[in-house]
Amino acid sequence: MQIKLSFIPTFFLLLSVGAYAQNVLQWRGPDRTGVYLESNLLKSWPAEGPALLWEFDSIGNGYGSPVITPSNIYVNGEIDTISYLFAFDRSGKFLWKSVIGKEWTLNYPGTRNTPTVVDDLIYVTAGLGTVACFDLKTGKKQWSVDMVTDFHAPMTRFGFSESLVVSGSSVFCSPGSADTNVVALDRFTGKIKWICKGLGQMTSYCSPAIIRLPEREILVTFSKSALLGIDTKDGTLLWSHKQDGEGDVHINTPLFENGFIYYITGDGNGSVKLSLSPDGKEITEAWRNALCDNTMGGFIKLNDHIYTASYGRRAWLTLDANTGQITDSLKFDKGVTIFADGMLYCYNEKGQLGLFKPDGPRMKMISSFKVTRGSKAHYAHPVICQGIMYVRHGKSLLAYDVKEK
Repeated sequence: MQIKLSFIPTFFLLLSVGAYAQNVLQWRGPDRTGVYLESNLLKSWPAEGPALLWEFDSIGNGYGSPVITPSNIYVNGEIDTISYLFAFDRSGKFLWKSVIGKEWTLNYPGTRNTPTVVDDLIYVTAGLGTVACFDLKTGKKQWSVDMVTDFHAPMTRFGFSESLVVSGSSVFCSPGSADTNVVALDRFTGKIKWICKGLGQMTSYCSPAIIRLPEREILVTFSKSALLGIDTKDGTLLWSHKQDGEGDVHINTPLFENGFIYYITGDGNGSVKLSLSPDGKEITEAWRNALCDNTMGGFIKLNDHIYTASYGRRAWLTLDANTGQITDSLKFDKGVTIFADGMLYCYNEKGQLGLFKPDGPRMKMISSFKVTRGSKAHYAHPVICQGIMYVRHGKSLLAYDVKEK
């Protein structure tokens, strides 16, 4: 049910596609880095937080973020063990919902991925293994596969959580079985294009990144105990980077910048910088800092510094990207980090949402407020688009006005 909380200016609703600043069409923004290319946003908030424009409180259980197009909003939710894809217009009006498949309902029940939109198609997964493609306007299912029955994937401890990545005519998924570790599907038909056996390990909840080099394109994702680099053209495993930890939770999307790969894990090597050869065939470890771990909150790299939450320390840390050394620690409990218009947005697991100013080796809290609406754990990554901050808290999708007036 939608709950209107304030007037949305007419000019916002009438913005043309041509004036649309960016398309936030996948997990953690345009390039999966958590950086949103916004401008003219508030640099501080009132004590009660920014104005809440509207709330839709019936999207079902889940921890996945919404994806925003010029006209609509899409998000997944679980109701009575079924995963649904919900569509709303930009004012929060419900349009339709479509069945994806059976959802994970054991520990932390609910959907756990963000839809991926490419042109007029949208790609989603469900916690028990369905990968599906829908028509963006009508919600009609175009095709689906089941990673368990079709690719004999072993069931993970927390359900399948991958936000699918697309490149060209391919969409990639990670069943994590011994002989079908990572699979490329034709994004229009769902037919298999190639299968990579990887290291034959169970999948590890990671939403992959794509690295584009002059010679090749590389899919970078995690299996149970290794980071994998896979050629997107034919599925060749180019390299792997072993995790020293015994856990299987390596959720954060890796980042590639200026010849280096950065990743942060909760159950593995902590924070790591790898040098990637120009042809993409080899990696060399530059540094590692096991004291900076992060299970699923992501990280932001700005120039020579990395900002993230440490799960072990339950604090936000700043790392020197050149050396891997911790340069600052700030108590705010553990959680999610995104960035827009010069500010860090930090959403912790206690429901506090903070606005922080990054200042090279340090970060400073400017404002914070408590997200009190919604249900269950505060795990979803916020999304910022055209001056609106979207926060998913369980069954509720909340839209906050963070535009500077």
